[in-house]
Amino acid sequence: MKQNRKFFGLGNNVFYTGLVSFFMDVSSEMIYPLLPLYLANMLGVNKSLIGLIEGTAESTASLIKVFSGWLSDRIGKRKSLMITGYAISTMSRPIIALADVWQQVLVSRFFDRLGKGIRTAPRDAIISDSTDTAHLARSFSYHRSMDTMGAMVGPAIALIVLQLHSNNYKLVFWLSMIPGFIAVFIIAGFIKDTKKGSKTTLDRTPFTLKYLDWKVKFFILITTIFALGNSSDAFLILRAEQLGLKTVIIPAIYLMFNLVYSLSAIPAGIAADKFGKKRIILLGFILFTILYYGFAVVKSTTGIWVLFALYGLFMGLTEGIQKAFLSTIIPVNYKATAFGVYGMTAGLATFPASLLGGLLWDLVSPSATFYFGASMAALSTVLFIVLIISMRISQQKIKASAL
Repeated sequence: MKQNRKFFGLGNNVFYTGLVSFFMDVSSEMIYPLLPLYLANMLGVNKSLIGLIEGTAESTASLIKVFSGWLSDRIGKRKSLMITGYAISTMSRPIIALADVWQQVLVSRFFDRLGKGIRTAPRDAIISDSTDTAHLARSFSYHRSMDTMGAMVGPAIALIVLQLHSNNYKLVFWLSMIPGFIAVFIIAGFIKDTKKGSKTTLDRTPFTLKYLDWKVKFFILITTIFALGNSSDAFLILRAEQLGLKTVIIPAIYLMFNLVYSLSAIPAGIAADKFGKKRIILLGFILFTILYYGFAVVKSTTGIWVLFALYGLFMGLTEGIQKAFLSTIIPVNYKATAFGVYGMTAGLATFPASLLGGLLWDLVSPSATFYFGASMAALSTVLFIVLIISMRISQQKIKASAL
């Protein structure tokens, strides 16, 4: 669908989807950096249980991603599923604001992630549907940049509220509802479906993965292996606190991480469109291996600041560009389904990743959590190189057969 250009050569849907993610991440990131501290310091929860909470919420909710993606492809609608998902996440906020035991926090996190599971694949598909192939990395990276700008503003608001109201966590949780409602309003008023449902569409979109070829499946396998070592960011926050960063400074370091993420995302997307998405993704995998090793051996708070900055750079190099790369190798009628499978497998991997991260922390050492993550990232790097080589060989065979 052709759309009027708005910003950086992006269509209306891409522009407004970026705004939606900005406001939703303001809401989410007002809570997320504080959550492990609230559980550990206010509710007395141990690290293994924190890992269990994060893993359960992420993985259980991720099961809905593939169904939501398939449903979006089948009915030819994206917008209604986006509204539903963002609304559910927003309405999870009162649960955590009223929480006095960890079980209530788990329920809130589950519904927050359930909402994300419903909205993510249709949202990614509407970005892909609304973008020319030559600008896919730019569009997805713009979206990630806006998402991350919200993730800067959220911790900043949380920091200010905590300073002015004597570390009142629950006030922050209540206020986080406001930007969530703004996000839902923007979807309702400004985003338009780009794919219309029809009998033909329904007939050609069965619930099957057989139309996803080996490249898609291999790439999803790689990102799943990577996710097994990428435990919850809660452990990065706990590592920072362990090395001496004060609780009130945690939102500031998280804000810095998101600033680097946001500033690097769009340039990384432009570079990926120009020089190749695979090269940028490979660079990101290598960087993650190095920085997680750094989290394992770091001894100072200065080192923590540097590592959080590098983590922001990694996110800018990979998060949006991986989806742009995936968009180039999936059939047009199965975009949301493929995005759903991609999100589901990575999400399911977060349960063992976060649970194992907490067990390694409690039973071995904090460093063990990050050594394991670095090892999984190194394996993913090797497998991605194999994928690149295999794709080149396949393309050469196709060219040779055409001669």
